[in-house]
Amino acid sequence: MSFWAVTFLEYWKRKNATLAHHWDCMDFQENEERPRPEFVAMAPGMEQNPVTGAMEPYFPEKTRQSRILTGSMVIIFMLCIVMIFLVTVIMYRGIISMMMYHTGSSVLRTQAGNIANISSSMVNLALILLMGQVYTALAEQLTKWEMHRTQTQYEDAFTFKVFIFQFVNFYSSPFYVAFFKGRFVGYPGHYGTLLGMRNEDCGPGGCLIELAEQLFIIMVGKQIINNIQEFVIPKMKAWKQKRKIAKVRGTQISQESKRWEEDYELIECEGLFEEYLEMVLQFGFITIFVAAFPLAPLFALLNNWVEIRLDAQKFVCEYRRPVAERTQDIGVWFNILEALSHLSVIINAFLIAFTSDFLPRLLYQYKHDSNLHGYVNFSLAYAPSGSMDSNSSQCRYKAFRDESGNYTLFYWELLAVRLGFIIAFEHVVFFMLRVIDWIVPDVPESLALKMKRERYLAKQALADNQDALLMVSRGSASSEGHFSELPIPTDCGTKAAQCHS
Repeated sequence: MSFWAVTFLEYWKRKNATLAHHWDCMDFQENEERPRPEFVAMAPGMEQNPVTGAMEPYFPEKTRQSRILTGSMVIIFMLCIVMIFLVTVIMYRGIISMMMYHTGSSVLRTQAGNIANISSSMVNLALILLMGQVYTALAEQLTKWEMHRTQTQYEDAFTFKVFIFQFVNFYSSPFYVAFFKGRFVGYPGHYGTLLGMRNEDCGPGGCLIELAEQLFIIMVGKQIINNIQEFVIPKMKAWKQKRKIAKVRGTQISQESKRWEEDYELIECEGLFEEYLEMVLQFGFITIFVAAFPLAPLFALLNNWVEIRLDAQKFVCEYRRPVAERTQDIGVWFNILEALSHLSVIINAFLIAFTSDFLPRLLYQYKHDSNLHGYVNFSLAYAPSGSMDSNSSQCRYKAFRDESGNYTLFYWELLAVRLGFIIAFEHVVFFMLRVIDWIVPDVPESLALKMKRERYLAKQALADNQDALLMVSRGSASSEGHFSELPIPTDCGTKAAQCHS
C-alpha cells in the first residue's frame, strides 16, 4: 500500500503541474497575494511592503509568534483531553467486560470481550466526532487571533492545527490497540494495573482482530455519518433559506425571478476544507493500518463513489458558485499526505513485527518445526508456583516466559528478529519509494516541452522587441542628424543686406 500511496502522490504532482500551467499559476508566489480583509480590518498599524513598496497593514511578528505559542498550548491541552477520553473508553471496556462476566449467562460470558470492544468502539466514535466539531471551531478562532497576513498563511495554519488534533483524535485508539494493549499485562501473581484496574489483555485471537474491528467501526461509521450529514444538512439549510426568502417576498409584488437572483438565493459555499480533511483522514486509514484491515481500500472506494455524487448534488444544486482564488497547489495538504505515506511504512512494519504472529511463527518454523506442530503449546507459559490457589488447576497464559515469570531465550531472539525485520523492511520499502520518485518525473514530458517552447518564444519576442526598439532609436537619431545638415532658410531682408555688403 505504501507503493500505491507514493505512486498516487507522484502522479498527483504531475496533475498539479498540468492544472497550474493551464490556469497560469505556475509562478504564483505568496508575496503576490493581497492581505486578507480580516487582517486589514484588525491590523494595528501600517508599514511599507519591502517587495512592492506600497503601504500595507502590519502586525508585529513577535506578537504573532507569542500568539502562536499560546495557541500551541491550547492544542496540547485539547490533546490531553483526547487522552483522557481514551483512558475513559479503556476503563469503560473493562467495566463492561466485568459486568458481562458477573451476569451468570454463559452466552454473555463467552461474548463479553466482543460486546465490550464493539460498544466501546461506538462510544469512541461518538466522542471522536463530538470533539472534532468542538476543536474545529476552537482552531478557527485561534487562527484568526494569530493574525496571519495572507489567505494562504491562514489556511495552512488552520489546516495544520485541525489535522494534528484530528490525527490524535481518530488514530489514538487504534494505536493503543495495536501497540500498547496487552503489552503491560504482567503475569499471574504480578499483574499490571491502571487506576486500580488490571491492564487489558488481547483476546484469544490476538490484538490484530480487535484492531480490525475497531478500524471497521471508526472508519466505516465515520463515512456513513458524514454521507448522511452531507445529504441532510444542505437540504435543511436550503429549506430554511427558501422559507426566509418566501417571507421577504410575501410583502413584495410578485414577479418572475431572474436566473442570477435564483443563484444568489442558494446556500453560501463554506469552502472545501471539510472535503480535504475527510479525504486525508481516509488516506491515513487505508495506508497506516492496511496490514490490520486490508478491506479499508475497498470501503474507501465505495465511499468515494457515493461521495462524488453527493458532492455533485451539493455543489451544483444546493450551493452558490464559490469565488475562485489563485493558488499554485493544494498547500500544506500535500505535505500532510507525504508525511502519512512515509509514516505508513513505519507503522505497518511495527504492525507486522509486533502485533501479528507472523514473525513468532516464522522463527518457530526455523528453530523447531517447519509445520508448526506444537506451536500453540510452545507459545503458552506456565503460571509461577504459588500464584494460584492450591485447589486450582494449573494455569497457562500466552507469553514466552519460564515458570519463574522471566522471559525465555526465545523471547529475546524474537525481539532481535523483530527489530531486524523493521530495519530491513523500512530500508527496502523506502529505497523502492525513492526509485519510484526518481522514475516518475514531477512534470509530464509534454508539459515540460510546452513550457520550454513558451519560454523560447517569450525570449524571442523580447529579443525582436529589443531589435525593433533599437532600429527605431537609430532611425530617430539618423533623422535628427539629417535635419541638422540641411541649410537654414533666411528671410529676404537679410539676403539683400548681405548682397549689398
